[in-house]
Amino acid sequence: MEAPVQIRSARPEEQEAFESVVRAAFADEGDVVVRVLRELVDRELVCAIIVAERNGTVVGTVALSLAWVDARERLVEIALLSPLAVHPDEQNRGTGALLLDAAFDAAQQMEFPLVALEGDPAYYASRGWEQSSDHGVLSPSARVPEAACRVRLTSSYEEWVTGRIVYPDTWWRHDTVGLRDPLLAQVEAAPEGVTAG
Repeated sequence: MEAPVQIRSARPEEQEAFESVVRAAFADEGDVVVRVLRELVDRELVCAIIVAERNGTVVGTVALSLAWVDARERLVEIALLSPLAVHPDEQNRGTGALLLDAAFDAAQQMEFPLVALEGDPAYYASRGWEQSSDHGVLSPSARVPEAACRVRLTSSYEEWVTGRIVYPDTWWRHDTVGLRDPLLAQVEAAPEGVTAG
């Protein structure tokens, strides 16, 4: 019988292990995603890194970092969920869903009003992530398809927290916000709920 997956906070000595999972999960874009994550850590913008472990091996990871909603009253700190990475050998086994729940629970404990992410609408909607614009929270870029900008509201959320999401400049310097053509055009042309892959 296979050992169950364990979800827990990452330990500092596991950096190489969770970076390896990110590279495997993101394939050609893995090195860029790792560079973004390292820079966010170095700038003390990462709030939590959570790993999934099976049989003593890290098989998945998720990070929460700081972002903001530019509300009328003031900037509001929120948690940005990215990256979510599950090793290809571990995918389609529920590990990603466990990591998502753990990240949301961590954000809830840190009293962020909401957690935001960019991702496949079909995957995230089925796991309780709502379209951000339904709550007056706007994506950080026109290059993020509206349906792909998702949020989960915590118990600290208040209805006045509306406005555009603001990412730290790290994401912009690495050009990792939203999609660019031709992929953006393919996603926009696809039937609703279908993403180009």
